Amino acid sequence: MKRSKHRGHKEDRNGDEPAILETEDLDGQGMFMGGGPDPDTISLASVTAVTTNVSNKRSKPDIKMEPSAGRPVDYQVSVTVIEARQLVGLNMDPVVCVEIGEDKKYTSMKESTNCPYYNEYFVFDFHVPPDVMFDKILKLSVIHSKNLLRSGTLVGTFKLDVGTIYFQQEHQFYHKWAVLSDPDDITAGCKGYVKCDIAVVAKGDNIKTPHKANESDEDDIEGNLLLPEGVPAERQWARYYLKIYRAEGLPRMNTSIMANVKKAFIGENKDLVDPYVQVQFAGQKGKTSVQKSCYEPIWNEQIVFTEMFPPLCKRMKLQLRDSDKVNDVAIGTHFIDLRKIANDGDKGFLPTLGPAWVNMYGSTRTYTLMDEYQELNEGLGEGVSFRARLLISLGMEILDTASPDITSSTEVQVEGVPNISETATGKMEEFFLFGSFLEATMIDRKIGDKPISFEVAIGNYGNEVDGVVKPKTKGRKGGDGDEEESELIQNSSEEEMDDDDDLTSVAVTPPMKPVITDRNYFHLPYFERKPCIYIKSWWQDQKRRLYNANIIDNIAHKLEDGLNDVQEIIKTEKAYPERRLRGVLEELSHGCSQFLSLANKDQNQSGRTKLDRERLKLCMAEVESIGQQAKTMRTQVKKSTVRDKIKLAQNFLLKLRFLADEPQHSVPDVFIWMISNGKRIAYARVPSKDILFSNLEEETGKDCGKVKTIFLRIPGKKGFGPAGWTVQAKIEIYLWLGLSRQRKDYLSGLPNGFEENKLSKGPGLPSSPPISLTYMMKQIFQLRVHMYQARSLFAADSTGLSDPFARVFFSTQSQVTEVLAETLCPTWDQLLVFENVELFGTASELRDDPPIIVLEIYDQDTVGKADFMGRTFAKPVVKMADEHYGPPRFPPQLEYYQIYRGNCTAGEMLAAFELLQIGPNGKADLPPIDGPTDMDRGPILPVPLGIRPVLSKYRIEVLFWGLRDLKRVNLAQVDRPRVDIECAGKGVQSALIQNYKKNPNFSTLVKWFEVDLPENELLHPPLNIRVVDCRAFGRYTLVGSHAVTSLRKFIHRASDKQANNWSTTEEIVVVSLEQEPNFKKMDTVVKLDSCSDAVVKVEDDDKDGKGKKKKRKKGDEIEEEELDESMLDWWSKYFASIETLTEALKAQEAALSDSEDKDDMDLADGGDIKPDDSPVKGTKRGKGKKEKKKPVDFSEKRKPKLDELKVYPKELESEYDNFEDWLHTFNLFRGKGGDDEEQNMADEDRIIGKFKGSLCMYKVSMSDDMSRDMGFDSNMGMFQNIPHNDPINILVRVYVIRATDLHPADINGKADPYIAIKLGKSEIKDKENYISKQLNPLFGKSFDIEATFPMDSTLTVSIFDWDLVGTDDLIGETKIDLENRFYSKHRATCGVASNYAIHGYNVWRDPMKPTQILAKLCKDGKLDGPHYGPGGRVKVANRVFMAATEIEDENGLKKQTDEHLALTVLRHWEEIPRVGCKLIPEHVETRPLLHPDKQGIEQGRIEMWVDMFPKDMTAPGPALDIAPRKPKKFELRVIVWNTDEVVLEDDDIFTGEKSSDIFVRGWLKGQQEDKQDTDVHYHSITGEGNFNWRFVYPFDYLMAEEKIVISKKESMFAWDETEYKIPARLNLQVWDADHFSADDFLGAIELDLNRFPRGAKTAKQCSIDMVTNEAEMPMVSIFKQKRIKGWWPFVARDENDEFELTGKVEAELHLLTGEEAEKFPVGEGRNEPEPLEKPNRPDTSLLWFLTPFKAIKHLICNQYKWLAIKIVTVLLLLAIVALFLYSMPGYMVKKMMGA
Repeated sequence: MKRSKHRGHKEDRNGDEPAILETEDLDGQGMFMGGGPDPDTISLASVTAVTTNVSNKRSKPDIKMEPSAGRPVDYQVSVTVIEARQLVGLNMDPVVCVEIGEDKKYTSMKESTNCPYYNEYFVFDFHVPPDVMFDKILKLSVIHSKNLLRSGTLVGTFKLDVGTIYFQQEHQFYHKWAVLSDPDDITAGCKGYVKCDIAVVAKGDNIKTPHKANESDEDDIEGNLLLPEGVPAERQWARYYLKIYRAEGLPRMNTSIMANVKKAFIGENKDLVDPYVQVQFAGQKGKTSVQKSCYEPIWNEQIVFTEMFPPLCKRMKLQLRDSDKVNDVAIGTHFIDLRKIANDGDKGFLPTLGPAWVNMYGSTRTYTLMDEYQELNEGLGEGVSFRARLLISLGMEILDTASPDITSSTEVQVEGVPNISETATGKMEEFFLFGSFLEATMIDRKIGDKPISFEVAIGNYGNEVDGVVKPKTKGRKGGDGDEEESELIQNSSEEEMDDDDDLTSVAVTPPMKPVITDRNYFHLPYFERKPCIYIKSWWQDQKRRLYNANIIDNIAHKLEDGLNDVQEIIKTEKAYPERRLRGVLEELSHGCSQFLSLANKDQNQSGRTKLDRERLKLCMAEVESIGQQAKTMRTQVKKSTVRDKIKLAQNFLLKLRFLADEPQHSVPDVFIWMISNGKRIAYARVPSKDILFSNLEEETGKDCGKVKTIFLRIPGKKGFGPAGWTVQAKIEIYLWLGLSRQRKDYLSGLPNGFEENKLSKGPGLPSSPPISLTYMMKQIFQLRVHMYQARSLFAADSTGLSDPFARVFFSTQSQVTEVLAETLCPTWDQLLVFENVELFGTASELRDDPPIIVLEIYDQDTVGKADFMGRTFAKPVVKMADEHYGPPRFPPQLEYYQIYRGNCTAGEMLAAFELLQIGPNGKADLPPIDGPTDMDRGPILPVPLGIRPVLSKYRIEVLFWGLRDLKRVNLAQVDRPRVDIECAGKGVQSALIQNYKKNPNFSTLVKWFEVDLPENELLHPPLNIRVVDCRAFGRYTLVGSHAVTSLRKFIHRASDKQANNWSTTEEIVVVSLEQEPNFKKMDTVVKLDSCSDAVVKVEDDDKDGKGKKKKRKKGDEIEEEELDESMLDWWSKYFASIETLTEALKAQEAALSDSEDKDDMDLADGGDIKPDDSPVKGTKRGKGKKEKKKPVDFSEKRKPKLDELKVYPKELESEYDNFEDWLHTFNLFRGKGGDDEEQNMADEDRIIGKFKGSLCMYKVSMSDDMSRDMGFDSNMGMFQNIPHNDPINILVRVYVIRATDLHPADINGKADPYIAIKLGKSEIKDKENYISKQLNPLFGKSFDIEATFPMDSTLTVSIFDWDLVGTDDLIGETKIDLENRFYSKHRATCGVASNYAIHGYNVWRDPMKPTQILAKLCKDGKLDGPHYGPGGRVKVANRVFMAATEIEDENGLKKQTDEHLALTVLRHWEEIPRVGCKLIPEHVETRPLLHPDKQGIEQGRIEMWVDMFPKDMTAPGPALDIAPRKPKKFELRVIVWNTDEVVLEDDDIFTGEKSSDIFVRGWLKGQQEDKQDTDVHYHSITGEGNFNWRFVYPFDYLMAEEKIVISKKESMFAWDETEYKIPARLNLQVWDADHFSADDFLGAIELDLNRFPRGAKTAKQCSIDMVTNEAEMPMVSIFKQKRIKGWWPFVARDENDEFELTGKVEAELHLLTGEEAEKFPVGEGRNEPEPLEKPNRPDTSLLWFLTPFKAIKHLICNQYKWLAIKIVTVLLLLAIVALFLYSMPGYMVKKMMGA
């Protein structure tokens, strides 16, 4: 027992307490140190009490009951196909098909283009278990010319599994390029790229859409491939060889009834199963042959898959199936996770596995015709018994696609392989499993009336159905043998011996009738006689694998326990968490070094596979690096960095857990079944490695030779939901598994003091294991359970409350607390005493390691049985008879224990437990129970004084504001509600609201009550808020309730007086022009308009100059820097702001990626994205902020100076803490809690309304100091300066800019969205302005609504889908609480703009000027100021700000003004002492749209903002005009002058020369139907063509978005035109004209009109580099240059998919605006007006018309000489035959007549 000693020492350092959790000295140290999150937000690990074991006799129970696998979840997969590029093929009409599993969706078809632009959005919804979802394959394929009649030809496909997407950051790939490859021709290489966004959302995930970055970054295809991180861009083809040798241990499947009939008639006894193996991988299936009638099939076949490597499909699914015409069923399923059998590191290895056995688990082996657990065999959910094992191996090779002998298709192939030797998987060894049942309690009462026995099985050994057979002489296990022998074993009592005097197995305990424990549970009366089982089994000896996994597992367990401890210390705010963390890290590095010394043993053991060797290398390397990192980390742990270091240590934990998972199984898991009356009721599955013995402590499984508490579960689907949460039985079992030859110590871990009872078989057999143990030693104890209170329990009744009571189980006894009615936060304050608890074993062991206590909480119902509400475990503190009852261990402390309901947390319980030994003098020695005397609760004992918390008097003030959104209760509307507040038995009631409809606010605002609460804030009871409706005749109905679990944030802390005095004396200059470069930047923005303050301006130009110099090198145009004011509108501001946001986000990502640095860690700790809150950011985190802003600054210099607004990538509420700065919203719940996995999701439906108000609590002694303050209104208590809550009229102005990524609502995968706005009774539906077929509609609208608070306080903005027939469907909606915004100190009524302007695009839109706002804020906050001084200074309180003082009006006249000064103060309001807080800037917020039926899954987003103006103030000006920009009309004129070096396609019929009949075709992308062709230049021999031909393309263009706008009907049947936005790209193609056949495509070029390579001066200088190497070329934009002439190359792809030059074109591009085009019209082609001259084409093209004879001679004599000779010969022959036939008859007649 080496380790237990070591554990003991560790404990001593902490003094002698139960778990390291003491709360006495809390108030003393660090209670109010702040720093870190509110400890109440993190629930406490209930297991603390269980984790810190002292001795090693017991292992930790698992608290989560329900199997999480296999339960269906909602998923939504959204795919946006944006465009495709570089598709291989000539002149194609591509369609993209998106396929997930069986579902297929297609984009529309784009005609004759290799780079189609789609921008189409598809959504797939699924409701399946996670495993099934993540294994689905998502396949993108591009199909060429598909239509109704033909399926089209496949260009290429790309596939990956959904799991790969889900495990990406944010669960998505955004704007990435998928590489297409052809599955039928793997030698071909890349077939093109498809750019798409793919996101997978499960219920409850929220997806952040990255803001649209600018296009140019994403045109870099190679840098943005759709591949997970770490996967190389060039993936190669590989063959995966899965060899399947044989299987054994198949269950007896008498599938067809006919088989039984046949057996009865013929007496034939065949094996009744025809097994085969089916393998699925990457969307392909392969299967082996079927072995008829065979329980031990031998296949020796390999299945070959061809797939890219590394594959984007993570799992290979092997299914052993039984072939049958009627029902072909799965026998068992196994998944091979490729991540676990390969490693992509530098020293990594390709996937390899085996040859090794894999075990398959599934439903029970007893055969029934309709197997209720069939889906377990399909691999869904946890298998409940062993099904079979399969011998397989997997290898792969990377293909060299260049080699000629390779088959190019990816079809799955099946081939034979040679047999494998017996020992290839290891030597057969005899294993021995021993188990002893020490206790079986908590047996469900439904099965309590029949005798119960337990069966233990490992593989097929010990399993009743199959019986046990010794392996045949070959040394293989036989799961089937002679029927007779197994019959014999089953029928004998289990205690028979084998023939060869060896022991058999005893796998089942003797049946025993249970005894009642209480109303719900029974227990088996084992008392001192504990039944045992033992099983011998034969397996290949692969212990080393398991040992290595165990060592890593043990390291991981220690690490996890240690980290739990550290977090516990932080949560309970004890001293020195960093010391404990250092200890944990030291232990970790020690464990890692131990692994390195142990893992390398037994290298030459038989059956070692390549994977074993490679994994060993990998584990050694990984563990070594973790050890090293832990060592260095240990030195860096400081109090400030504890949290970050815990995060890093958690990564170690994940990595260790991954390494410990061994993909090659050896010994199957052990199953324990409870059998009642021959039926299998419940089971537990124990991994065999956990109980495997080794002579080395580190290698031993964590539960080997220890007593483990196991809760048995219901198998299969029935175990989901509430049925699975009830305990079927709780057993205390001791298990030991090892080689038979290591058997000597198998009993050593049991509690001592027993005798073995063996089978009485005479003296000659000493070695047989005991069939039961009799304990001679037992200790008598008294258990005291101090149940104080619970909080946040589950709502089990329809009122939304529960009537909870707790049931405590210990050993075979149970007791119940009293029932407390109608509460979720019961304070029981009750002591339960268990008398005469008998425990077996020696005293010292029990002191160190007592059994666990199980607590269950139930809801009492008047009828029916109590509902289960949750469960938790605890360990008592033990006092032996000879110990003193006193500190440090006694009396025990109250601790919080986490309560679980299924896998979800369901509250916490505050309790303490002590187990006191009753010595020889009986109970006289026990400490007395001294409860508080003033309580008279009859027989119920209160918690004694030393344990119950120390109380002191607190006053709780409640601000009652109003009630909102109350729904109907029992179909009646709420009319006269009242709020009751209760805390720790005391409380207060609000005034009654007389008429809820007319005014839902309370008349009396503040009330208070006094209450005794614990000094220790962690133990504060919750405060309950209840709303009741007062009906007629004095009846009350409960409407809903809310429990405030943590009062912590409402505790009023007195501010420190000295600090204030100090700050009033001196002035602090906050913002001055000189000091703050950041501010200066912002300030110059003002200056540029107001042309003042030359100093600054000069500096700025200097900066700009530098910037320009830098940029000129890049060859960019600088001209655009100067802005034209008249051109600017609100949208300019908006787009500039979006760009700033994108840059800030990028900068933040960069900062995060560098965050190995310490300082950056703190920076990133800011959590959510706050792109640059304000130009100056106090001093608190100044350093971090500035670092973050460096990249942003540079871009500011580069961009023209524009006033910006703030774009929030999420709701405003999340930035400003829901605007609960003084008014809090409490959701009122009613109705039962949901039984769903995510309970918060179900809670949404339970909200019945909201209570608005606030709380404030403080110790009574404090209130005296407060009232001395001047202007203190005693009625308002602590809530001073709060506005009154009388009704108030408001004008609400809602601006909706656009919506993005809407969920499609129509069959065509689009929607026709329009806006609907609802506020109180007013509703606006903007139905006539719907936007046709758009998922990213630009609305640009504002709506005015009048409202009255408090009646209309929730604004709902919804997006509906317009339908021609039927009702319009809701796409999604967002709700905004306007009232909290209106009353918030952050002033959310109208955002403060960045600059003050009285005209232009940035006009001030608030009716109050900055000076007025500032004056009001100062008055409300009782501040001194504002004092405006000379020289542009203003003083508020003791802060001084500086800014410009002049403003320019429309006519350019300058006026003096203080507005800039006031605005500067407003923008830095958070720095004002005492009352400062951040004021909301002019902004746009992005809100998620949700749909009530699809909760938690975003249906799109909406960008908007809301202004509110009180009616009693000055009326606001007209609304801002944010109507979408109308596209401008442009005309592009392209003159094709000449072509050169065009490839020659045709062979001249007559002359045999190569030539081409050239013409050029051109169109603007998206307007294919408007394509224009030049005339044909016939018979060009040199590839030169002369055209002088003009194309004219009118188009509508949006400058800001750089897109062409096209409106056209989607199809013949479309109702209206759809607007498309398409990048401006000009396509030019060169063709060879043919008279009779289709024209031949020769080459093309696509020019992006915004950035394309400048044309070459001459044809010589024009090269293919202009297309392939764009990055190096100087780029131009036609929108800036207006007129460009030059040579551009035409390219096409050759056979190897490489670009080749196929010609050059000299063209002139000329861009005119619509007006200019009307003034200077031109004709198309060479027509009037402005005709172009006819080209001068050489005459050679008409040569053969002039000299026909020459041409004919040439034809006949040279080219077709032989052909001519052949034709003549044939003709002669034909003539001779014809003559012969003609003259033959006459000649014959002559002959015959003898003429």
